[in-house]
Amino acid sequence: MNLRNVVIGMLFITVIAPIALYTDRFAAFAPSSSRIDFFEDVTSFTVPADSRRLNVLPQESSTVFKEPIGVVYTTNSTQEEVVASSDDGIIQDSIAAAADSQSQAVREHKSRVLSATEERVQSQTDAVIRRVTDSVSAQQESRSDGTDAASNSMDPKSLASNVVTQLASQDPFERKPGAKPYKASGKDHPKAKVGKQTDQNAMSDIRVRQLRDQLIRAKVYLSLPATKNNQHYTRELRLRIKEVARVLGEATRDSELPKNANEKLRAMEQSLTKGKQIQDDCAMWVKKLRAMLHSTEEQLRVHKKQTMFLTQLTAKTLPKGLHCLPLRLTTEYYLLNTSQQQFPNPEKLEDPLLYHYALFSDNVLAAAVVLNSTITHAKEPSKHVFHIVTDRLNYAAMRMWFLVNPPGKATVQVQNIEEFTWLNASYSPVLKQLGSPSMIDYYFRSHRTSSDSNLKYRNPKYLSILNHLRFYLPEIFPKLNKVLFVDDDIVVQKDLAALWFLDLKGNVNGAVETCGESFHRFDRYLNFSNPLISKTFDPHACGWAYGMNIFDLDQWRRQNITQVYHKWQKLNHDRTLWKLGTLPPGLITFWKQTYPLERSWHVLGLGYNPSVNQKEIERAAVIHYNGNMKPWLEIGLPKYRGYWAKYVDYEHPYLRECNINP
Repeated sequence: MNLRNVVIGMLFITVIAPIALYTDRFAAFAPSSSRIDFFEDVTSFTVPADSRRLNVLPQESSTVFKEPIGVVYTTNSTQEEVVASSDDGIIQDSIAAAADSQSQAVREHKSRVLSATEERVQSQTDAVIRRVTDSVSAQQESRSDGTDAASNSMDPKSLASNVVTQLASQDPFERKPGAKPYKASGKDHPKAKVGKQTDQNAMSDIRVRQLRDQLIRAKVYLSLPATKNNQHYTRELRLRIKEVARVLGEATRDSELPKNANEKLRAMEQSLTKGKQIQDDCAMWVKKLRAMLHSTEEQLRVHKKQTMFLTQLTAKTLPKGLHCLPLRLTTEYYLLNTSQQQFPNPEKLEDPLLYHYALFSDNVLAAAVVLNSTITHAKEPSKHVFHIVTDRLNYAAMRMWFLVNPPGKATVQVQNIEEFTWLNASYSPVLKQLGSPSMIDYYFRSHRTSSDSNLKYRNPKYLSILNHLRFYLPEIFPKLNKVLFVDDDIVVQKDLAALWFLDLKGNVNGAVETCGESFHRFDRYLNFSNPLISKTFDPHACGWAYGMNIFDLDQWRRQNITQVYHKWQKLNHDRTLWKLGTLPPGLITFWKQTYPLERSWHVLGLGYNPSVNQKEIERAAVIHYNGNMKPWLEIGLPKYRGYWAKYVDYEHPYLRECNINP
């Protein structure tokens, strides 16, 4: 009896139990009625194309979603399970074939693992599809113009891709040990929230992008041989291009489009669908797109070259208002009698105990800003003395401006460069070179189109002796010990009196170094292929900035710096050591004679760099508009113009008469 019971028990365990388990597993593979109903509802949902991304190839107007295929794979090494989903027919066939070949291995897997996996995949699929469909519904409800939702919804391919991507990204087998399984709920995953916010932000220009995409696709169609052979379709497509281009205009948002934008969009899409049926050569598409890319790059190169040329041209062109101002001032100056033409406090001009500035400029308004900004921040304005040197044409205008607008308690001197009789071609090599016909011909005639690098040297300042006066400071101020040299394109934001008390450690020049900027290193300005340069200087040596420099004139005279400058100018008579400009000879002349100042004293780049650090500008004692985009020109960077403009009184009668406005 006992033996019979043992035999029956063993039969039950080895035969009947596996049959029951196999039947249960087979039922797990079969889709339930609720799942069938759910996916029938999803497959009946259709949406049209959307050009959220730039798609050159035509898109389908609508697509029917298919149920993703879920297959469980088992690897021999780790026995991990991977869920794969796809809506592409080819991938489905591959997965199905793989599933058939491994069906025996799948059936041998434990039923409880398969059931848990099936439930987990099902819950994730439901959650993902719910989020995607909710996003589409939200997009349809946000339409403010009452257009058909079927014409403005998300591209079905993109929608299906989102479902597949999110399913793949939520692999339940990649959880860390001890982590709780993901459960579908009414709350979106954090990543899904970010994606939803991005979609909502991008919806403001979704139709604008689609219209632009259609224009590109239509132009590609027109260039293909199959379209050219169909005259009727060519005329239709050209008409659609004109209509869409007229509707699009300069719009950047959907709210800027006219009311008939959707109508034109649908008409163009119908025409593009016809074009897709005509075209059958993908290689021709690629060839045309490459040609368009090369053409666009060439146009960009030409436009950059033209922009650089026009910028250089604008930089050396005097605005009408700034041309009017000196003429108006000159007329007023010569109406004054001799006593009215004199400045007060002449005794301060040679007092070495005061703070002396050297400013060489032919721009009346720019010089006025330098003085106004300096005096505004000076703690003791009466100790500041400004020495302005200008050319003969602007001498009367410069004097008249500061006679009418004296800088408070500060002292001003205006000199004419023609009065420096000692500055002649026999003494100054650069003056002789600047006046030579070969120099003028090289930079202004024969080399106009040979090299882009020479464009910047066609500015008149490079042939003006005013730009080279900085190398003759001891001769101009024979009784002064120190002088602060400033350019006319700076703005002072702090008291500069401390600069006269700096210990330059026996150096002649105190300046802010520009090591952080590669274009201010020696090899950028000097010709190191010449042995005279390569044997004397380090190509990687740090440069420094002109525009705000404190010069020790006593050390200058002691080391005879002016003769060093003359020596190198004579060696550069054939322009083989450097081109025009004052920075290259300045780097050479003050080689190992420059004391580095703190960077906060002098911040550069406001005339060419739109990315200067805002905090550095606010902390700087002096800001410098070096570059072509001067603040008094229309091409000046708007974000920096305010620092300069606040020291200009645009209500001044002379400025109003010359129509000089902010």
